[in-house]
Amino acid sequence: MSARLDYNQVDPQGSRALAGLSAYVENSGLERALIDLINVRISQINGCAYCLRLHTEEAVEHGETHRRLHLLRVWAEGPFSARERAALGWAEAITAVNLGPVSDEVYARTREHFSDRDLVSLTFAAISMNAWNRLGIAFRKPDPALAG
Repeated sequence: MSARLDYNQVDPQGSRALAGLSAYVENSGLERALIDLINVRISQINGCAYCLRLHTEEAVEHGETHRRLHLLRVWAEGPFSARERAALGWAEAITAVNLGPVSDEVYARTREHFSDRDLVSLTFAAISMNAWNRLGIAFRKPDPALAG
């Protein structure tokens, strides 16, 4: 699969704006490990190879274990805390909003573990990762690390 175009080269302003959202998430007070899990899980769902490789490596660099990353696809059964499960459920619901609205059940479960501010930050984390995935997928962002 070959790249379609380099969106950064065409108009870097959009990427800078999206990078600003990512910076907000990074400085929001959410745990680094939680952001990493969200980034990897959303990239799994969306099928963005570039982002999946990048964020999996970042998660490991930040101390995440390979065991947990291998089990992330089945997070509801895996070795994750109730807070992490709530965040992953919220992020998945936002990612799959085309299938229906975020349910009251998912919202209530998430509210048990996140303050108003953290819930907003968590939502922006999911929005940001989904946006990066969509750019990578639409323009077939090449990843030299995956070249065979």
